[in-house]
Amino acid sequence: MIKDRLTLPILLLPGVGFLLLMFGLPLVTAFLGSFGIGISGPKGGFSLAAYHKIFHDSRYVEGLSTTLYYGLAPIVVDLLVSIPLSLALSRSFIGRKLFNGLYKIPLAIPSIVIAFATLTLFEQGGFLSRLLVHVGLDLPRLVRDPWGVGVITAIAWKDIPFMTLIITGSFAAVPTELIHAARALGASRLRAFVLVMLPLAMPGITAAILLAFIRSIGSFVLPDVLAASFPLPLSVLMYQAFRESNWPLVYAIGSVLMAASLMVLIAYYLLTDRLAAGRATARS
Repeated sequence: MIKDRLTLPILLLPGVGFLLLMFGLPLVTAFLGSFGIGISGPKGGFSLAAYHKIFHDSRYVEGLSTTLYYGLAPIVVDLLVSIPLSLALSRSFIGRKLFNGLYKIPLAIPSIVIAFATLTLFEQGGFLSRLLVHVGLDLPRLVRDPWGVGVITAIAWKDIPFMTLIITGSFAAVPTELIHAARALGASRLRAFVLVMLPLAMPGITAAILLAFIRSIGSFVLPDVLAASFPLPLSVLMYQAFRESNWPLVYAIGSVLMAASLMVLIAYYLLTDRLAAGRATARS
């Protein structure tokens, strides 16, 4: 009996031990370091100064809101493009295989290349600006602008193929019989999509949103090149603190970003559990 109880923990030990060692230990070290624990030098010793700076210094308060903005705004653009694109890819049309390969190209392009390509295209005095001047038009400020249009565009362009892959798989997993049944009962294409296909694919869509959000708030290169000088997102401020060797602030910013990701992860699990419970109730 005792041997049977020990079998499962022993089998799990290599994998769990690896995760704890390679991921858990650095996270704990970073969290303790944000309070100055384990930090040598003048900034060492227990202190709340790093968190006080993040939540009271206007530069970091604005940076936190900017981080959330750059995390959420591209997702709206992603969904507006990825959902119709996923529906189109589920159908057969001439050139589908070619298009299915072309839309994935941004996945293979490094972020730094995307950043400078966006800068070259959309900056005032850039390629599009010089092109439009010949027809008497002025290109509005799209790079380093207060609304972060350039950053959002670049992040969305990078993430749309990623989200489309996940959402396409979610739509493909929906039984076609349910769609045909809804259509046979008089539902329009739009109504069948909204009331049948979309709810059943929602777990995959929410997973894509979660992963895209985590990728976006951790993005450093795109905001650093394309964003306005103020306010900067926490990812850029974190790098600046690193260059200044302000390790408690580096760890504190990292902890705040991890907390934001964790809250989104919890919301994801709550939503998927609620959707699962709703489907179970509907079946019963």
